[in-house]
Amino acid sequence: MARKSAFAAGAARATGERARREGTPLIGVEPVEVVPVEVLPEVTSPRTPATPRKAATPRKAATPRKAATPPKKAAPPIAETPGAPRTRAHRPTPVVTSAPSAKAERQTGERNRVPRLSPKAKRLADERAGARSHLRLTEAPPLPPADHDSFVTVSGQPGPQIRGGALGLLDGIPGLSSLPDVATFDVGQIVEVLTTILRSAAQIAGIAPEDIEAAVAQTLAYLRRRIDGDFEVDEFGYDADFTEHIFYPLLRPIYKHWFRVEVRGIENIPADGGALVVANHSGTVAIDSLMLQLAIHDEHPQKRPMRALGADLVFETPVLGPIVRRSGSTLATNADAERLFAKGELVAVFPEGFKGVGKPFKDRYKLQRFGRGGFVSAALKAQVPIIPVAIVGAEEIAPIIGNMTTLARIFGLPYAPITPTFPLLGPLGLIPLPSKWIIEFGEPIPTDTYGADAAEDPMLVFDLTDQVRETIQQSLHAVLMTRRSVFF
Repeated sequence: MARKSAFAAGAARATGERARREGTPLIGVEPVEVVPVEVLPEVTSPRTPATPRKAATPRKAATPRKAATPPKKAAPPIAETPGAPRTRAHRPTPVVTSAPSAKAERQTGERNRVPRLSPKAKRLADERAGARSHLRLTEAPPLPPADHDSFVTVSGQPGPQIRGGALGLLDGIPGLSSLPDVATFDVGQIVEVLTTILRSAAQIAGIAPEDIEAAVAQTLAYLRRRIDGDFEVDEFGYDADFTEHIFYPLLRPIYKHWFRVEVRGIENIPADGGALVVANHSGTVAIDSLMLQLAIHDEHPQKRPMRALGADLVFETPVLGPIVRRSGSTLATNADAERLFAKGELVAVFPEGFKGVGKPFKDRYKLQRFGRGGFVSAALKAQVPIIPVAIVGAEEIAPIIGNMTTLARIFGLPYAPITPTFPLLGPLGLIPLPSKWIIEFGEPIPTDTYGADAAEDPMLVFDLTDQVRETIQQSLHAVLMTRRSVFF
C-alpha cells in the first residue's frame, strides 16, 4: 500500500509539471487580424480590332480566409496542495498568422500587371499623345526686333558676337584679322570674307589672286548654267560646257606639269572645216588621245575641239564610257565619221588600236599595222585633208615587259600588262611615269584632188594608208633624234 501511494504521488507531481510547461507560452506574439484579399478588376490591353483575342475565362474570386480565433488567456497556475491530486491546466490555442497562398499571390500579380503593348499599338498611343500635347501648345510670344549688328538666338536673347576675322580662326594673319562680322546675315559681307580668304591663300601658294578669282567666278557661272539647264548636248553626246570647264581643267595639270607637253606644227591644223587627224597609239593606258585633244584646244588659235573615234570597249566601261562620250569621243565607225565631217568637225583616229597601246617595250615607236584603211576611205568620201601626227614620250609612261594572256582572256581584255610597277605596287603601279612628251603635227595630205568616187578604189585607199603610215614613222624617228632624254 505504501508503494502504491508513492507511485500516485509521483504521477501527480509529473502531471503538475507537464501542466505548468504547457501553460507557459514560448513566444509572446500578439494576434494579427487577417484581411481578406481584394479582387481587382481585370485590365485588358488595348488591341487592334484586326486581331481580336478570345475572351478570357473568368476566374473564381478567392474565398477569404476565416478570421483566426483570438487566443484565450492563460489560466493562472494552480496552487499545489500537498497530498491532493494535480489537475491538467487548460492549454492555450496557438496564434496562427494567416497569409495568402502562392496561387492567390500569382493570380493577383497577373491582374495588376501592366499590359505590354504591341509595336503598332504603342505607335498609335504615341501619336495620340503627341496630338494631345500639340493641342495644348500655346502660341509663343513674338520676338523683339533684332539689331542688324547683333546675332539673335531662337529664344530672342542676343547671342555671343563672333568677331575677329572669319570666326576668329584667322586672327593674326595679315589681311584677315580685320574681316567683318560673319554672324550677320549679309550676303555681301560673306562674299567679301570668302574673297579675302581666297586671295590670301593664293598669295601664300604663289598664285596670282586674279587667277583664283577668275576660277571661282567661272565655277559659279558653270553651276548656275547647269542648274538653269543653259547648255547643249549634240547628237553624239558631246557637252562642250562640261568639256571646257570641267574636263580640260582636270587634264591641264597633267599636261603642263607632269608630261610637260611640247607642241610642234600646230599651224598645220586648219582654222575651220573638217579634217582627219591620224596619230600613233601607245602608252599601255590610252592617255595620248587625251593629251592630243587638249593640245589642239589649248595651242590652236581657234581653240578647236577634237572629236576622237574610239573602240567599243571604251564606251562599254561603266565610268569611263559616259565621260569620254560627253567630252567629244564617239564610236570608230565610218557612219559617225562621215556625219562629223559633214558638220565641219576635226576628227581624230588611232589606226593601231589596242595593238599599238599594248605592244611590248622592245617594239616602242614601231608602228603596227593600220588596218584596212577605213579612215582613209572616209576622208576621201568627205574630201577632207589628212593630218599625220607623231607623239613621242607616251611609250615610256608604263613600259610593258610582259603580258598575262590568261588573265586578259578571263576578263575579256585585249591585254593584261606587266610593267616595272604593276602589279608589284598594286594600284600605285598604274600611275604613269613623268616622261617628256613631244607632239608634232605634219603637213596635211589633201584628198579633194582624187574625186568623189576615189573612196571606192581599193588600190588608192591602200596607197594613201601606206603613205600616212610612213609619214608618221619618219616623224617619230626625227623627233627621237632631237629629244635630249626620256624625262627632260
